[in-house]
Amino acid sequence: MATHSQVLTRRRLMIGSGAMVGMGALGLAGCAGYGGFSLVEVVRRLLQLSANRAFDRLLAPGGFWDDQMARLVLPQQLGNRGGMLQQMLTGPLFKDRLARAFNDMAERAAYRAAPAVTEAIRGMGVRDALALIRGRPDEATNYLRGEMAGRLIDVMFPQFGDLLHATSDPLVGQALQLATGVDVNGIANDLARQADDAIWRSIGREEAEIRRNPRGTNDPLLERAFGGS
Repeated sequence: MATHSQVLTRRRLMIGSGAMVGMGALGLAGCAGYGGFSLVEVVRRLLQLSANRAFDRLLAPGGFWDDQMARLVLPQQLGNRGGMLQQMLTGPLFKDRLARAFNDMAERAAYRAAPAVTEAIRGMGVRDALALIRGRPDEATNYLRGEMAGRLIDVMFPQFGDLLHATSDPLVGQALQLATGVDVNGIANDLARQADDAIWRSIGREEAEIRRNPRGTNDPLLERAFGGS
């Protein structure tokens, strides 16, 4: 689970990178303008703030588990093993406790994902910024996800693998022992894909909220672009 200091460190990293994004975008030659400011800068700032807010939620204690939109479920590899493990998983208490352990792992894996999102925002090419600004509530998030093309899964997969192999959680260890012949890498991949979906859903939700209430950002550029002024 990410500690409070880890969250603050990650937050400083993302905010600092976001400032660099803003400075760089404003200096781009030939960018389309919208009311006197850069459209590319609007998209990048929208995405950076959406990502900051999403990761602040997900990296908080219980961030994945407490959010119905982000919560990870038990990997399929554990649900189809039969025998003793299957009997244990019929008990809701054991099932929930095991699922919560995996969601705690997701917080640590997502800590690795946050800088990758910032890096992608900083370096992404924006072909039609105006279309992204005028699009659906999560238009920019979907665009960025397409640009990253599964990179967050690649970033989080080894972290989940390390956590599973070195787990000190007795429930996880017991489940893996009972699942004879289970592919731990398969479980890690399943969890990484679930976490990837959860992260993008969370970012998209924050983007939609910024569009709905740009004044709540206290960012004059976003307020102006999305009608808050």
